Formats: sequence, structure tokens, C-alpha cells
Amino acid sequence: MWHRIGALSLVVLMSVGCGALPREQDSPPSPPPTTAAPSPAAPTGKEDARPALGTTRSTLTPALQVDVVGLNRVAGKHLVAQVRLTNTGTEKELPWTGELGDSTRPLGRILWASGIGVLDAEARRWLLPYKPEGSPCLCTDQDRDGLGYFIEPGRSITVYAVLPAPSGNPASTTVVTPVGPPMLDVPISDDPPVTDGLDIPDPGAQPVTTLSHRLLLPSESLDRSEETADDGKDLQVSLSSDVLFAVDKADLTGKARTVLARTAKLIDASTGPSVTVSGHADSSGTDAINEPLSKRRAQAVQRALSGLVTRDGVRFKAEGYGSRKPLYSNDEEEGRRRNRRVTVAFVKPAPAQEPAAPSDPVITMAPGQDDLKASAKLDGKPFTLEVTGLRRLPGDLAVLTYRVTNDGDAEAWAHELGHSTEWMSYKYQAASNLRLTDTDARRQYLPGRVLVDADGGTDAYCACSETSGVRLSAPKFGPGETKEFWGLFGLPAAVPSVSAKIATWPAIQVSAR
Repeated sequence: MWHRIGALSLVVLMSVGCGALPREQDSPPSPPPTTAAPSPAAPTGKEDARPALGTTRSTLTPALQVDVVGLNRVAGKHLVAQVRLTNTGTEKELPWTGELGDSTRPLGRILWASGIGVLDAEARRWLLPYKPEGSPCLCTDQDRDGLGYFIEPGRSITVYAVLPAPSGNPASTTVVTPVGPPMLDVPISDDPPVTDGLDIPDPGAQPVTTLSHRLLLPSESLDRSEETADDGKDLQVSLSSDVLFAVDKADLTGKARTVLARTAKLIDASTGPSVTVSGHADSSGTDAINEPLSKRRAQAVQRALSGLVTRDGVRFKAEGYGSRKPLYSNDEEEGRRRNRRVTVAFVKPAPAQEPAAPSDPVITMAPGQDDLKASAKLDGKPFTLEVTGLRRLPGDLAVLTYRVTNDGDAEAWAHELGHSTEWMSYKYQAASNLRLTDTDARRQYLPGRVLVDADGGTDAYCACSETSGVRLSAPKFGPGETKEFWGLFGLPAAVPSVSAKIATWPAIQVSAR
């Protein structure tokens, strides 16, 4: 065994047991890195009274408050996270097990604290608790640890998880759970975790699997001629075949050169020696037609880019994949349109300027705007939207937070929160109907995707508030009820302000630093 964690008698022992109940949905993941700040001592009473290092509330159950009370780096490569869950209500018991489970794991939806994670901004990775042999998670298990399924009014429990430490030895990180909006700038301590006679398994003393999922941050031009996916290392620029070519043809259109010019500039700014051009088709037609056509289109784009790129020593490779690698479902026309593409992949260029250091949230109003609120009718009832934060993180990332209030006198649904054109790219429904638009550059930024390797491919989960599984009722509002939502974006430091468009509410102009 390893270090001891003390967090009172209700803090849970993390051992390597099993146990899980199915959960109907997948959870979005977690946030960023840190270095060292001393851990506050745990009290000796019955409940954990340590000061909160970061706080959020459940979108599904607003009475459930979530506080990070310990975040300790161990041996320079592991992270021990301790999270206090408090029922701030006065009447009802609250379930906690389904709130924190990570349903992206192969063993399914579990009642453990497996959804506690951090965002490794430097590596563009979503880090979750280790998976030991024969067990879903190196974290709190309510069955094994005897916490029960519910938290009584006015009471709290403390749970914890062991996961990889973020790269770069950062001093603070963003902690995200499936519960609610991320907790930003949570300090990491290099002191041993607080102890109170409880043993935590040493991940270095047993075989464990690291769960580190790639983050993909998409953006697209307003004319829908291209969309770009950025994983922090490489860019994948998908050019619309409908814009580049006539139907069933491989000859570039007159507009193609204008579309390709931006991609050529990005390649010139890159330092990578090679560029891969791949042609793709939707599921219409046959492989006998789609495969050779997609390759001829890739070769046509390669030839055009070769003439536009001015940097010496760039090597091009063209491939055709037909309909074998769709990005979206072919069941909808919008998905088929996006799958008809030529993708150009190369090393991401260095940023034009150094990213701004994280700071306090800065939200500014557009000239003449009284506040950051907007009104609309949803499900026949008046709803108010309020943007509460647009906060920059390291690595050209940003978190948008907002709250939605049902101003009507009856229960109503805000299903529009999930009615985005991106829904088909995710494994589960989420509040993904968000866009940040740079009107000057005529470019919009879409919520990030957490990519999870699965049998036969990769599943994509929205890095935003969940609205499926146990959170199916997240878009359901009682009269006067307010709920908090969030979304993670890739937002270059050079972009000073954006127009935030959420569902059917009018756009709100905000800036982030």
C-alpha cells in the first residue's frame, strides 16, 4: 500500500473491488493541470469540513453541491482527488452514485466516483481514474465502501479517485465531473494526501490501465466550405466536396482555389514535413464508384495545394477511402453532406501569439447592451439565458458557462439545448447547441469532443453538459427553476471576443481573457 488519505470517517477507502449498476448514459469528461499548494488538514469530526478548493453544483440536482477538498500529486505522476458531495437541501435525500459515474468505460455505467477527472490542457487530454485489473476504477465504490445510495439533507460525504497527473507539472488544473460545470484553477499540492488511517492502493504497485482520452476541438467557416479539427498537435482540415467538385466529378470548381488558399497558408505556417490528403464519400453509391472517385479527388486537391504552398520540402501523400471512414451518421442529409469531404492533415502551426495566461473570468458586454441575458420561448414558456463566464484555459482552450431559467408558471422543456447539427457526431445526447463565432474572421467554434477508443472505432462524447442517461431530465425545468450548463471550446488567443449563440436565444457578444 501507498499513501494514506484522511478525510474523516465518511471518506471512502479506495481498493480494487468490483461492483457496478448500469447507467443509461455516457458522461462528458474532465479538466486541466497544476503544481503545488499545501493541502488543508482534514478535520477530526464526523464530516469533512476542509475548505473548498473548487465548487460546482449539479445541473440535474441543484441541491447537490460538489467541492474539491484535496488535489495531491504523488510521485510526480499520479493525482489523488478528494471531492465532497453535500446535500444543501432541507427535505429530500439525494442520490449521488449515478451523478459521478463515467459511462465511457467498457464495463458500462457504474456507481463509482469514476467520472472525476482533470483536463490536461498541455497534452489536450481528458484524464480519468485508473482502471486496475478486475475492477472498473481506482476510486470510491459506494457498495464496497458502504456509503449508501443517498445523502441526507444537510449532510455530506467525501469520495476520491486516483488518476494520472497532468503533464507539465502545472500548479493548478481544471477539475470536471459529469455533475456540473468545471471547477477552474484548482490548486495541486505536492504534499502527501491528508491521512486519517485510511489506505489507498498504490497505482505503481499493481497493473493499472491509464484512461487518457484525446480532446478534439472543431471549428468551421461560416459558409460551411470547410471544418477544422484541432487535437493540439495536428490539424485536420475537411474541405467540402460539394464546394470543391461537381457531382461525381474530380475536377476542381472555380471556388475551390479560394477555399484551398486558407489551407495552403496553414501548411506554410506549419513546421511538419508531410501533408496527408484523403478523399472520403458518403454511403450513397457503391464502393466500386466511391473508392476511385475519392482518390482522384484527393489527388486533385494535392496538385492544387502543391502549387499554392510556398514552403520548401513539403511532402504530399494522397489516399482515397470511399465511405469507409465517416465522421457523421449517414442517416441524415447533413451527415452525408459532411462526410463528402477531402481531409488535409498536417502538424498544427505554432500560435501567432503566446496564449494569454489564465485569469479571473472576464465577461464584457457589447456596446449598448444592458446585460448578458437573452429571452426566448421554449416549449411555449418564457425562458431566460444568462452567460455567466467565458474563461480562457492554457492551450488555447476556453470554457463557456451559462444558466437557463424557466420564467413561466408551469413545467417546461428546453430540448433546443441539444438540437445542434453536431448531435450525430456524439455517442449520446448533450447540451451541444452552442456556437462561438468570430464575426471578423467569419469562423465559428464548436464544443469539444472527447474521443474514446472503442471496439471497431472511436466514440465521441461532447465536452459539455450531459442531457442523456441519468440526465435525461436535465432540459426539464420546473416553474422558476434555474440550471447551470457549460461547454469546452478551442479558442485561439488571437480572438478577443466572440458572439455566443446558444440554442434559439439571440446571440450575446462576450469577450474572454
